[in-house]
Amino acid sequence: MAAAASQERNLLAVIGDEDTVTGMLLAGIGNVSQNQKKNFLVVDAKTHIPVIEAAFEEFTQRKDIAILLINQHVAEKIRPMVDKYQEPFPALLEIPSKDHPYDPSKDSILKRVQKLFGE
Repeated sequence: MAAAASQERNLLAVIGDEDTVTGMLLAGIGNVSQNQKKNFLVVDAKTHIPVIEAAFEEFTQRKDIAILLINQHVAEKIRPMVDKYQEPFPALLEIPSKDHPYDPSKDSILKRVQKLFGE
């Protein structure tokens, strides 16, 4: 059953700053569906928190997305939602950006793994 569910999930989604999203689009992950739904969101200083939350909610509910990449500094803006998310699909990965280095102490997924292994 899990194999069948993962068969239809064939996209990556990204929520991040302009440089991150541009890099991912150049790498070929961009997709616009027939009903004009995109699999990416560019976040800048003017992006309101409800817009980020709505994109996160949409991407985690979509059945065609296998992995959701989110810049760690963007995830910090919606940390309660990120911490609450526990579904296996789409897998959620926090990634660094050019201007904001990765901080393992803020990564909720890494915290769960460390807890699992008793660290």
